[in-house]
Amino acid sequence: MLRYIYGNDLSQFPVLQDTMHRDRATQFSERLKWAVHVDDNGWERDEYDAMNPLYVIWENADGTHGGSMRFLPTSEQTMVNDHFSDLLKGEKIESPFIWECTRFVLGAQATPRVAAAMMLAGGELMRAFSLTHLLGVFDPRMVRIYSMIGASPEVLGSSGEGRDKISVGLWAYRPEDRVRVLLRAEVSSDVSESWFDLSFGRSIQQMQKVA
Repeated sequence: MLRYIYGNDLSQFPVLQDTMHRDRATQFSERLKWAVHVDDNGWERDEYDAMNPLYVIWENADGTHGGSMRFLPTSEQTMVNDHFSDLLKGEKIESPFIWECTRFVLGAQATPRVAAAMMLAGGELMRAFSLTHLLGVFDPRMVRIYSMIGASPEVLGSSGEGRDKISVGLWAYRPEDRVRVLLRAEVSSDVSESWFDLSFGRSIQQMQKVA
């Protein structure tokens, strides 16, 4: 199932917290060889984890992490503006209606369904918070995943070649995309909305009235 958890509340889910940060270390440090920090607990964390981001986490049946993403409004400090503005020719993207999504990670046992569920969750956040776009940095391995799911971004800028290429993209919300992603995630609309309601204590429709 999907859980939506703010950073300040993550410690209430110790198994999810531990296995998420360990899976991030495995993916980004061990497999991709990125220059990320891994602490003595085996956790990959950075400065944006200290900013009370909103995490979307796929919880496996045994309570462990199956996949996750991290969200912050671009009206606050973000990775794109801090480290990748060169891909945007020095411009910054700053809007309460555009959220940055980072640290897309899949657990070792994750199926394509989990990747689709992550994208589904992004769309549900856009609906609930009346967002116009999601913003993210991605590498070539993610292009195939986005295409497979049916939710490819608009590319704003890129640098590098081949496996070293890195891009910044924007995702707009489109109802037809949600239908495709629901099918890929093997989740009904009602179930997806019930997961959201369980996490926030309010439905997407109630959140829309507040946003």
